Amino acid sequence: MNESPGADGAPGPDLRAVTGPADPDAPPDADGAPGPDAAGFHAAWAAMLRTGHGAAVRPGVLNPLIARTSELLHRAAREHPFRPDLAGQVGALLIDNQFTDPQLLADAVQLLQRRPVPDDRGPELSGAFAAGWAAALRERTLREQEAIRLAADTARQEIEKALRVSEARFRALFESAAIGIGLGDTDGNILAVNRALGEIFGGGPEDMQGVRVNDLVHPEDTPGVWEAYEELISGKREYFQFDKPYYRRDGEVVWTHLTVSLIRDDDGAPLYQVAMLEDVTDRYRLQERLRHQATHDPLTGLPNRAAFFERLEKLFEDPEPDVRFGLCYVDLDGFKIVNDSLGHDMGDQLLTVVAGRLENALSPLGHMVARLGGDEFVVLLENCRGEQEAVAAAKTVLAALTKPVVIGDHRLAVGASVGVLERRIATTTPGAAVRAADLTLYRAKEAGRGRWTLFDPKENARAVSRYAVSVRMPAALDRGEFFIDYQPMVDLASGVMTGVEALVRWRHPQLGVLGPEEFVGVAEETGLIMPLGRWVLEQACEQAADWVARFGDRAPRLSVNLAVRQARNAGLVGDIERTLRNTGLDPSMLQLEITESTVVGPEDEALKALHALVDMGVSLSVDDFGTGWSNLAYLRDLPVSNLKIAGSFVGDLHDPAKDTHLGWRIVSGLVSLAHTLGLSVTAEGVESRADAERLRLMGCDLAQGWHFGRPVRPAEIARRIAEAETFENGSLESGTSGTFGSGPES
Repeated sequence: MNESPGADGAPGPDLRAVTGPADPDAPPDADGAPGPDAAGFHAAWAAMLRTGHGAAVRPGVLNPLIARTSELLHRAAREHPFRPDLAGQVGALLIDNQFTDPQLLADAVQLLQRRPVPDDRGPELSGAFAAGWAAALRERTLREQEAIRLAADTARQEIEKALRVSEARFRALFESAAIGIGLGDTDGNILAVNRALGEIFGGGPEDMQGVRVNDLVHPEDTPGVWEAYEELISGKREYFQFDKPYYRRDGEVVWTHLTVSLIRDDDGAPLYQVAMLEDVTDRYRLQERLRHQATHDPLTGLPNRAAFFERLEKLFEDPEPDVRFGLCYVDLDGFKIVNDSLGHDMGDQLLTVVAGRLENALSPLGHMVARLGGDEFVVLLENCRGEQEAVAAAKTVLAALTKPVVIGDHRLAVGASVGVLERRIATTTPGAAVRAADLTLYRAKEAGRGRWTLFDPKENARAVSRYAVSVRMPAALDRGEFFIDYQPMVDLASGVMTGVEALVRWRHPQLGVLGPEEFVGVAEETGLIMPLGRWVLEQACEQAADWVARFGDRAPRLSVNLAVRQARNAGLVGDIERTLRNTGLDPSMLQLEITESTVVGPEDEALKALHALVDMGVSLSVDDFGTGWSNLAYLRDLPVSNLKIAGSFVGDLHDPAKDTHLGWRIVSGLVSLAHTLGLSVTAEGVESRADAERLRLMGCDLAQGWHFGRPVRPAEIARRIAEAETFENGSLESGTSGTFGSGPES
């Protein structure tokens, strides 16, 4: 079939071709068989309806429609007499199936006029079709208009009804609401209020007549209330909420939860303001009581730790550059004795009296006094004028506690130690300031109690470093942060390295490499010395066994320090026996160094463990001999074979402020004493060739110090063992000491 442009410019069916091959679905000619004209018209009619003049119609509907309308048109063209109603039915059917495009009407009329029909019925046929199509379209339009009118009328009635209901509901809600509601204009005039709002203010709705919103200001209004109000009435915000106090007519204060909303006109301009007020006075007072309980100590009534830190942190929120503050950290002296001997009830009464004295003495000065817990108090000085004011506050604390506290029949003498911190706010943080004041307090206690001590940045830095060490130490072993260096110990007669001392080091990730003097004390205090000492012993014995395997008799003897807590541990002998067995090190190659305080008497259990070690083949040495008040009788009972003269003795020999001659006589006396007791002597801290030679002439057996070498890694010790072979028969005069003298002299 040829194509011609449709209404939208797209190709459409060629309405001139109304003949063609017979279509079996086409309506029959007059003789009952499909004719070529009927079949051609049916095909053209179907093509026209399928071009999409109407709404999308499913094939299941479209195909029967095409057949029905084609049949009706065929009958209208052939039946006698002529029945225009059949063509009119076709137009109505198309309208009912959404074929409402005017272009369809034009195409259909054109197609009908071109179809050969008897009796020149073409114009009548197309006119009847067009009339039926137009009438059906008009009816459809009228029905739709009526439906729209009815829907609009129904909607209007429902809106009017809903508006009446809404107004009634609003009036009922407004009048009977439990919360106060008020309506005002944007000029601040109150136009209407309900009964509940009048009752909140202690009157009736009529009492609010003539009142303006600005008349309801309260001195304790929440910051920002009136800024938000101005923004609302100017249209910059839609609503705001605040907790706000008001004065009642009787002068009492009522607390409310206030919500103010803006109502705009049709153009969006601010028109009214609606305020809703809920009376929350009871809740506010309950919250105040709960807050007081949460921020005050129930025993003394003073602000508690939480309140103190809240106040302190507020100082740091936005301080002026030069604003200063002060802290006096207070701890009672001897309070534990009162608590333990007279009972907690007496202790509580004492704390209450102390708190009252501190409050009465310091609050008039504008200082905050808080109880942090137990017998610890703190005084906060805001806008402090300098150290003098902070020290004056500390003296006031001590003065307030000079008189005994009388409780019943008891006169309790109570004192305090005070740590004083005074700083510029910009130079610290709340947490750092509290820690510094606390550390300063303990310095005051260590200094003798009953005094105040001023913050010292250097002492604080040392204490903070000590704290950082103690915090990380528990996990440092697991992280592999510890390692061992070895310092040579030289036979002064031959110049040969006969031993090494194992010295543990800590590779701290923040503080760098730390020597034992920087963390062993902390390890002793915390009990971590036990796992640390066990690890050092295992690692050092394993290394010594390796040197024995490599160098035989030339391997140095291992010396390991034994902490007091280790020596007093019941499992010491078992630990050392197991370590020697696991590493394969001969007990004679191990020397343990103990301090003079390890054993406190002949009945000490530690003494039995030391004898057991010596029986095993391990030798003992007394480290830092002469630094304490040694009981020489203990040397008779101790199973030691060596004394180590403390390095401080040798170091003092070069102090111009001290008698050098007397110093050498003391060292000589110590050497003679040791030899008299059948002990060998090792001198520590030897840093010059002259000192080494003089010690040799005195008969000192061994020495260690920077002159012979600093503590080094195991590989360096192995190198020195290998190189020392050529010097085995040498002496200090022949230069043997050069093998071990790589460290700088101090």
